[in-house]
Amino acid sequence: MIKDKSIQIFLDELASKASTPGGGSAAAIMGAMGSALVSMVCNLTIGKKNYENVEDELKDVLKQAEELRARLTDMVRADVEVFDQVMGAYGMPKETEAEKTARSEAIQAALRAATDVPLDCARACAEAIDLSKVVAEKGNKNVISDAGVAVLAAYAALRSAALNVYINVGGIKDKAFAEERLAELNKILRGTDKLTEEIYQLVKSKL
Repeated sequence: MIKDKSIQIFLDELASKASTPGGGSAAAIMGAMGSALVSMVCNLTIGKKNYENVEDELKDVLKQAEELRARLTDMVRADVEVFDQVMGAYGMPKETEAEKTARSEAIQAALRAATDVPLDCARACAEAIDLSKVVAEKGNKNVISDAGVAVLAAYAALRSAALNVYINVGGIKDKAFAEERLAELNKILRGTDKLTEEIYQLVKSKL
């Protein structure tokens, strides 16, 4: 599985002429990195002197961050699969009217799936941003810069996932589906730029 490959192999494949892995997989990895850094700050805060009063809260944040990391890591594979589904649909025969109809239906189904995967990625990344705020506020000050890297990674992943939603939803003929997904994406994105900057400045003020 792609998530079990070494970083070097993944980056080599990302840089190659192959269509996958691509930007969607990179977005998921960035989000997983952000979540992992939230976990790191939690792990280096829990059990430490002077942080006893936030220990229970950060244990809960750690649990959530690890669940997000697992979800986002799985999305690396999911992104490759839906892209291959889209390419497979476009490659279907289109000589007869029946073939054209089957191909069109397959393309639309694939594009819907290819919209939902990055949308789910965006949703998870927004959750990671929220968690990074907690560790930026309450985490061990000795590793507070990692909370800043966490939010920036999650935010970059969020905006990257959004691009993959936009490119796929553009080809969907079901306007109700497209509008619903775009409305949900806008809801996810709303305020995240401001929140990310606030967290970044909070972290910077503690350095």
